[in-house]
Amino acid sequence: MSPPMSARDFINALRDEGLRVREVGDWEHHNRDHKGPWGPVHGVMIHHTVTSGAEETVDLCRDGHPSLPGPLCHGVITKDGTVHLVGYGRANHAGSGDDDVLRAVIAEKRLPPDNESNTDGNRHFYGFECENLGDGEDPWPAAQLEAIERAAAAVCRQHGWTERSVIGHLEWQPGKVDPKGFTMDEMRERVGERLK
Repeated sequence: MSPPMSARDFINALRDEGLRVREVGDWEHHNRDHKGPWGPVHGVMIHHTVTSGAEETVDLCRDGHPSLPGPLCHGVITKDGTVHLVGYGRANHAGSGDDDVLRAVIAEKRLPPDNESNTDGNRHFYGFECENLGDGEDPWPAAQLEAIERAAAAVCRQHGWTERSVIGHLEWQPGKVDPKGFTMDEMRERVGERLK
């Protein structure tokens, strides 16, 4: 059971992992905490945005839209590998997902198929949205993939987690496909190597 790290510890962990970090507005106090608690936290969730253009993507993830208010994650990872911090606390990124998956993340075991939406993921996961159209054709530049790896590793290192605490949205909520264009097994392998 891990309480979320402080906002300052979060940004320091990212920078210590060698990431270029940009702070967007009052990100440290931008959250959805009035909708419920954030924590205990158990893992890191990776998403794609279905957008293109760094500025537009960051704005959307910070502000959200009428049917889903922002922040839509904690950090936005753009194509150039920059992590844009847009929120800290509860964020609208994970939605409801499978309690069996959460138990596997906590135990750091292989994930079962996600076939239920009965558990609040916004409470339990850090979220990174990654700029990509999500069509399987939009490329994932090496700098962006490395930044995803480093960001996930930074959070895992801070909490003492292994790469098994890193999941994709598609592994959490039935019907989701993100991130599309690389596999989470590949990304977990990269994170594991970095944590050695």
